[in-house]
Amino acid sequence: MTYYWTPPTQQMPSPPRREESYIENILRLNRGKPGVFYFSFDNAVNGQNTKAVRGVVEAAGRDHAIIRELKTDHRFLFPMIYFDYAEFDEELAYFTQTP
Repeated sequence: MTYYWTPPTQQMPSPPRREESYIENILRLNRGKPGVFYFSFDNAVNGQNTKAVRGVVEAAGRDHAIIRELKTDHRFLFPMIYFDYAEFDEELAYFTQTP
């Protein structure tokens, strides 16, 4: 039986990871900025299938967002599947747009 020596391979360093522009990442970048957040639901109770909350993002994960309503200080945990869109009162932070 013949054995061959193979030199160890060097691992190349991976390039720095760019943040991806998923909605939850954009919401995270803009935590604390006031806006209106719109959600709609397929199987709603009492016929109310939409919800608009004037508030700020406290946290956002891959599948959820925590919105604090400004007027009442009430907090909502919304699944992202129900998120429609948001309107912010000020300029948004966003990722650098370099090719």
